[in-house]
Amino acid sequence: MIRPVANGLRTDHPVPGLPFINDERLILDNPDAIERTGRNQGEGLWGRTDQLPGGGWVAFTTETKNRAYAWAVHQHPEHGRTVLLLRNRDLSRLHHEWLYGHSGFLYRHGGYWWDGTRWYRPQQIVDRAYEGYEARPVAGATTITAMDFLARPATSHTAQVQKIADFTAAEGPLPHWREHLALWASRREPGSRPLGQCVVDLQAPELDPARFVDRAGLAQIAELEPEDLPHPKYGRKDLPPPQTETDQGPRWSRPVAHDWAEQYHRTHGPERLLSAMTAFGTDQPRGLVDDHNRLTKIIAESLQDAGADGKKNRRFTRSSSANHEEQAAHLAWWPAVAINGGTDGFIPIAAVRTTIVEAVLGGLARDVADTHGHVTSSLGDIRADVVHLIHWYIQREPRLAPALFGEICLDARMRFDLDPKDVGKVLRRSLSLDSEIDRRTLKALLDLALPPSAQSREGR
Repeated sequence: MIRPVANGLRTDHPVPGLPFINDERLILDNPDAIERTGRNQGEGLWGRTDQLPGGGWVAFTTETKNRAYAWAVHQHPEHGRTVLLLRNRDLSRLHHEWLYGHSGFLYRHGGYWWDGTRWYRPQQIVDRAYEGYEARPVAGATTITAMDFLARPATSHTAQVQKIADFTAAEGPLPHWREHLALWASRREPGSRPLGQCVVDLQAPELDPARFVDRAGLAQIAELEPEDLPHPKYGRKDLPPPQTETDQGPRWSRPVAHDWAEQYHRTHGPERLLSAMTAFGTDQPRGLVDDHNRLTKIIAESLQDAGADGKKNRRFTRSSSANHEEQAAHLAWWPAVAINGGTDGFIPIAAVRTTIVEAVLGGLARDVADTHGHVTSSLGDIRADVVHLIHWYIQREPRLAPALFGEICLDARMRFDLDPKDVGKVLRRSLSLDSEIDRRTLKALLDLALPPSAQSREGR
């Protein structure tokens, strides 16, 4: 998560709790000049500017007088400018997020974001059909402007605008920040954006700190044991973005915790659904276990046959039937792994996936051609042989089922302009008809593995 450390004095949308820095060196109406401030000016310095697809621009530069930090400017064609100071190491991440993240341009409370119209929760639910994340609106969100903030009672504490040369980021939010905001407002230039249009924060029932959950609450929502959560020291990036930090650790809003739990189960659920226990007492993909069991039976029968012919195979004559089974299990394991195993396996798993995707898309292409593009209710079933190959693949690579179905839905949308929901219905119907997976497991799998945009109410 990208954390700015200060506001530029000429920003239109101040981040609560952060100090204001004099940004007079930035030529805010000239993004190329901002880029040139740091670009090619020395080792460790960087600058960049880009036009935004919907109008406006972004510009970034390392601060040459304090190279640990960098400026980021977002100029929106309708909502004005955002000027942030952040750590130089975060510069490229914010550049990518503003340009390609589809997550608005203002971020508050650990990743809640505003696109100029609505507030949304942090992006966590992957939708491969759109190569991004599902945007989930915040219920009951209220936008708090600078005018709203300054309407609160004042105190007598002194505020100041800091200089960049000797700036060091504070560990926590500034106390009495309202006074700093009042000083910012008093320094606004003539013609600046009205205070009633300067977005500072949001309020929502889910952002009441009294409702936040701790690590134990997150585990309960995700139906996991606390020790099964990512490690708090080494796995923080795998946890949801916290809405606040306390002395006891991070705290999350319940909707953010539920979104994280949903994505966690989408990621890990298919593998758990399609697993089975091996002869050695470990869980493995069900297809691998099936192959191992078949090879075990074949080898055990061969050992028994060899043991029956004592004159030619005396080394087997002292083995019991139980030993045959144990020997067979060990002898069969690595051949089973070799059949299923990655790029070096006997069967090229990645090539199988590509074949599945192209086979499904070929069928959809015929449907589109036969109906002249009017296919909303006319998509045919996937051929049984292709369904059998899908079944074989996901039994051996259940963790990749979401990626497989996501790629099918994405390519069908991009190539044929098909709604992911229609493609999702075809996959559900075809797998129900011709897959060997039991109906209950199949429904649970598709609820987890189909992209959110490919889910339909009747399907779920």
